Amino acid sequence: MLDRRSTDWWRGAVIYQIYPRSYCDSDGNGVGDLAGIVSKLDYIASLGVDAVWISPFFKSPMEDFGYDVEDYRVVDPIFGSLQDFRDLLEGAHARDIRVLIDLVVSHTSDRHRWFVASRQDQFNLYADWYVWANPLDTGAPPNNWLSVFGGSAWEWDTRRCQYYLHNFLKSQPDLNFHNPAVQDAVLGEAQFWLDIGVDGFRLDVVNYYFHDPELRNNPPLQLGVATHTVSRSNPYSYQNHIYDKTRPETLAFLERFRALLNEYPGTTAVGELVVDTDVVRTSARYTERGKRLQMVYGFDLMCPRISAAYIRSTVSAMEAGLESGWVSWALTNHDFPRVVSRWGFGEHADLAAPMLIALVCSLRGSPCIFQGEELGLPEADVPFERLQDPYGKTFWPRYKGRDGCRTPIPWEADAPYAGFSDVEPWLPIPHEHFRCAVDHQACRSDSPLHRVRKFLAWRRKHPSLTVGSIRFIDAPEPLLAFVREKNGRRLLALFNLGSAKEQFDLNQAFELKPALEHGFEAQLQDGGVLLPAFGVAFLVLTEDEVI
Repeated sequence: MLDRRSTDWWRGAVIYQIYPRSYCDSDGNGVGDLAGIVSKLDYIASLGVDAVWISPFFKSPMEDFGYDVEDYRVVDPIFGSLQDFRDLLEGAHARDIRVLIDLVVSHTSDRHRWFVASRQDQFNLYADWYVWANPLDTGAPPNNWLSVFGGSAWEWDTRRCQYYLHNFLKSQPDLNFHNPAVQDAVLGEAQFWLDIGVDGFRLDVVNYYFHDPELRNNPPLQLGVATHTVSRSNPYSYQNHIYDKTRPETLAFLERFRALLNEYPGTTAVGELVVDTDVVRTSARYTERGKRLQMVYGFDLMCPRISAAYIRSTVSAMEAGLESGWVSWALTNHDFPRVVSRWGFGEHADLAAPMLIALVCSLRGSPCIFQGEELGLPEADVPFERLQDPYGKTFWPRYKGRDGCRTPIPWEADAPYAGFSDVEPWLPIPHEHFRCAVDHQACRSDSPLHRVRKFLAWRRKHPSLTVGSIRFIDAPEPLLAFVREKNGRRLLALFNLGSAKEQFDLNQAFELKPALEHGFEAQLQDGGVLLPAFGVAFLVLTEDEVI
């Protein structure tokens, strides 16, 4: 039975991200909704996940598909009603699944009542609730800050004859967190949902809350510094964003946010950390034990290309510098191309998908799985005329936007719209996704879905994989090897990131005991382990064995 007051349940918990527009349409309008999620709770429980993170379902004009909030306390009619959410919460808790919701408070929609009032003049009650600035003498914006979604981060408003800041769409004005009244209001919106019974929050772009009050220009980003957050086809990647995000004042506000969570035992928060430099130190500061967020969620493993050495160096650096903090690892989400395609595994998706989920769920941290990863869905190629994402429309064709990972989940292989809806969905379902449908995979013991279910059920029995320490072992490409340990119980985890068989030589005189029932096969032979293409092995180590 779910212990709602367990304070550390989130450590090592598997979080399943649901993008509600694309999960299941219950009312036949082509858009997924909360009732659709309720209808699939048994499926979600069957995966063996510990929590769901639900992307925004608040009232919104949907210019950024819910990440532009018009009213934090109202469910948008396209997703259903507040009662639908209560039903979802009750159904999830009855199945021992916790519910995190996406809290988007760095900005609002320009239709939010706060902004409608703020833009009227410079003297009203809400005048200082958003980031306003006078033009330069030339009439130009006050500085060189850029929007992630293209162009200047400043938009002229003819009512106030001032510019307002928007880090994303111009219809997403940034709140002014330097104003204590804004902080109080944001905490009030969070408390509303805590009182309803949510188990916590995913905080969207948590390091964008504060800006430099002096509005200093960002310097250029040093050439050769890699960033996984935006493409080089976007000029946003040319700046070092030291003044428009990740400001030191954020830490004090996060302490206020943590104090609120502490009033609701068993709740947690994971912050989306969008930083280009100094990722490790920033992660440590944002998750200092007991003071700020429980977890941060970053993009280091969402890079376009991958190697075992890169994963090792990235995770090792985080382990060395995270101090008392905690991280949530993910390989993809609603903003990035699906991982089996992004890493070039598309032709081997059925083999690669279970391995990738086993990998991210074996690292030290709290893994996050995006809907469809368990099915091995490849990235969809959405034609320009069907594109919905404003980000993609701006940067087409070098960047095709985020719609390719947001296409609806295929539930039934033989249904007209894959069982997602009775009508044409808001995004097209590619032909190749039909063969990945849930009903098609549920009856196959070798399917990604079956193997993921088996692995996650097995993982729950091994504390070393949920909260144990991690230590990497030397291994040649494309092999990744590490030991997880808890209370003297150790597991050697081996992963083959390649499409051919690979041998891992143990170079030891002792015998290792293979762990069983996790859904993967590997052979012990000739003093080593033979892993098939995209294979995984877990070996039990005794106290006397050292690797």
